Amino acid sequence: MPSIREFLERTPIEASAPCRIDMGGTLDLSTFYLPLHHLAPCTFNAALNMRTRVRLLPHRDGRIKVSSRGFEPVDVESRSAPFTSPVGLMLAVASYFNIDGVHIHIDSTSPPRSALGGSSVAAAALVWAIGKVLAHQGRAMPSPDAVAALAHAIEQSIAGVPCGLQDHLAAVYGGVNGWYWTGHVDDPGYVRKAIILADGYSDFEQRLLVAYCGVPHVSKDINGTWVREFLAGRHRDEWERIIHHSQAFIASLAGGDDQGAVTAMNAETDLRVEMTPEVLDAMGSRLVAAARRQQCGARFTGAGGGGCIWAMGAPSDIASLRSDWQAILATRPEAALLDVSLDPNGIL
Repeated sequence: MPSIREFLERTPIEASAPCRIDMGGTLDLSTFYLPLHHLAPCTFNAALNMRTRVRLLPHRDGRIKVSSRGFEPVDVESRSAPFTSPVGLMLAVASYFNIDGVHIHIDSTSPPRSALGGSSVAAAALVWAIGKVLAHQGRAMPSPDAVAALAHAIEQSIAGVPCGLQDHLAAVYGGVNGWYWTGHVDDPGYVRKAIILADGYSDFEQRLLVAYCGVPHVSKDINGTWVREFLAGRHRDEWERIIHHSQAFIASLAGGDDQGAVTAMNAETDLRVEMTPEVLDAMGSRLVAAARRQQCGARFTGAGGGGCIWAMGAPSDIASLRSDWQAILATRPEAALLDVSLDPNGIL
């Protein structure tokens, strides 16, 4: 059987997966959903057409190379690949499959470290791409659930903090979904509910804005704070209310109740800011305030602390907010509105 390098010299392999916007995140960490499972914790995410593409190319035997926009290229011996590297997750995935002689080229259409789930998306796409290679060697392709579970397990194993699963699920399934975290140990532990079907995407896109604040986020610090505080018994009331608002947001969105969704979204954001003010930087705070003046809901993506802010509301309110946000974003050269649409597809 030819080596991975020999195979890739004949047949380069590519896979891709979408990033996401979200609400209710952190509840997809077992730290939270296991002790709170009796309250039916849930999260929301919507896959965006800003996809991360992973291409596998041949490289020198015994070595792994990773290149990605926004990061210095890494070229290391496979047996001593440093998982502490900024691209350590990609190296850890390759090590799980015991492959070498491969150049992992990552091309993301979302800004680097924009809190749109980029690292988790890349990990899921890489697992799928390696699955394609192994399928050519006679092994079965993994299921979407298995891809998400493996990418999550590897990421959590090297992160040093608990990691959520919803980003990986958005990557493998696409679409606009609510995820209900059951806490069951004899099944995947979650239930997916499609909130908006593909024929409703165009309508929802008119109610949606996504802005990049121009500075990268560092979610580990904020997530770590939430985890430590929760484990110490603090803010339990706030987390129960976050569950309630996440449930209300999903129910309102599914029922076409814009105002109910906006109210729940803003209430959830307020609780997060109350616990950890650093989830919004100065730019994020101005964007959120502008959204509320236009009767829209607004929330940071991921764990905040930079990255992106997204808003939803009635189409006329979003149209007014667009010009307000453009004026605010123009004060920081790297900041911009993102040209996004919803993506019905997961890993490809």
